[in-house]
Order: sequence, then C-alpha cells, then structure tokens
Amino acid sequence: MAGAALPGRLSPPVRAPLPWRLADVSAVTAETSDVESIALDVPGWPGHVAGQHVDVRLTAEDGYAAQRAYSIASPPEEPGVTVTVARVRDGEVSAFLLEELRAGDRLELRGPIGGYFTWDASQGGPLMLVAGGSGVVPLMAMVRHRFATGSDVPTRLLLSSRTEADIIYREELARLAALDPTFRVTHTLTRDQPDGWTGYRRRVDRAMLAEVGWSAAERPRIFVCGPTPLVESVATALTGLGHEPERVKTERFGPSGADSSGGA
Repeated sequence: MAGAALPGRLSPPVRAPLPWRLADVSAVTAETSDVESIALDVPGWPGHVAGQHVDVRLTAEDGYAAQRAYSIASPPEEPGVTVTVARVRDGEVSAFLLEELRAGDRLELRGPIGGYFTWDASQGGPLMLVAGGSGVVPLMAMVRHRFATGSDVPTRLLLSSRTEADIIYREELARLAALDPTFRVTHTLTRDQPDGWTGYRRRVDRAMLAEVGWSAAERPRIFVCGPTPLVESVATALTGLGHEPERVKTERFGPSGADSSGGA
C-alpha cells in the first residue's frame, strides 16, 4: 500500500517549527566595553534549560533580515530571557544590538534551541566548566541555575580572557565564589596582566587543566565553550588526561559568529 509504514519501523516524530516571538527589551546592562547583557520579556516563553540558545532576527524597513544565535545567560528559574552579546568585528547584528538597542525596544526571537550542551542540577557533578571569552555565557546560565536551585554540586570554572577588563561577569563570579567554597573560579589572562595579578598568564593548556580541574577518576561532567581553537585544544588535552570523550561536551564559535555563543 502506498504510504504505509514498514512493519517494525517507527516513523520519526514530526516537530512543528519553533515560532518567532516578539520580545520586549526590559534592560540593557554593560558587562565590559564590548559586551552587553540584554534582558527580554518574552510572552509565551516555554522555558529553557541552562546551556540552550535562541535565534535573534532583525528586519530592516526594506525587508532585509539578518539573524544570529545567542546563548541564554539567564537560569531557567528567572522569568524571561537574558542574552549576552559580544561585539564582533564587522558584525552587523552585534553592532546594532550594542549601539542602538534600548529598553522598551522589541526584538524577534525563537527558541529555546539545543539539547546537547545543557546541564540540569539534577544531573549532578562534579562540574567542570572551561570558557574562552564570550564562551562563558552558556556556562554562566549553568552557574546561575546551580545557585538558584541551591545545588551543592562541586563546580569549577576556568575562564580565559584577553585582559582583566575583558572578563565577562567578573564581579558576579567573584561574589558567587565568595559565597560558596564549593564553587571555584580560576582566571587566565592571555594578552595583558595588571600589576599584582595572581592568576594564570597564558592560554589554557594541559598543565593548567590538570592543576585546576578534576581528575579523570572523579568523572566530572565537563562543558567547554569558546573560539574553535581553544575548544579543540582543550578537548584534546582533556582526553589526553584520561577524561572520557562522552563526558566532555563542547560548543564553539568562529569569527563569523553564526552560532550560539559569539553572535555577530
């Protein structure tokens, strides 16, 4: 019979496309000179899991449209959605969002998107988070979710930034680490270090990961996000240290910014 399913075979579920929603900008907060967090009220938002992202679409009066994906920075426990946007060289969307967007404006977005690079406190740990630059955004959603749920999962965050002024969420991370000794933050600065800097002074490498992270025997859940070269080198170093590849989840972004961390 035409159209009949083969015996013993299940047809894949048909998923409806995610709808575009109009979101109201409730606040814009500077994180660094080139990074801002945009808080959005999204009517009908279905909720999300820490680590997911959304698509943002801008449409000009002449009909030209551009869209980029941005990681969600806010935890599921907070109403609405917050995205953190880093300026990308020649990035038309990031330039508009950072230079033109104001509270009271509206954006089109759809989501949440992604299910692989996610973490829920019920999954436990230990948790190892490694980020380069704006790759910290989805990891920050995990950190905020951990604190919002009162989780005591031991967590370590290793964050690589160019300079001290480029550290995204610097004050919040310091405050959270001071509140909970089971949450540890380690910084490394790759380009310039201020006088008295006590953190690392180089790119993330195998020795740093061994010093800062959990041993393979402790079987941590590991999430790595950032520029492609960093993600690839960190993933290789971690497996070289004996960590099981299936426990190392990665998300990367490149100069085009057409993915969930960087944006353009």
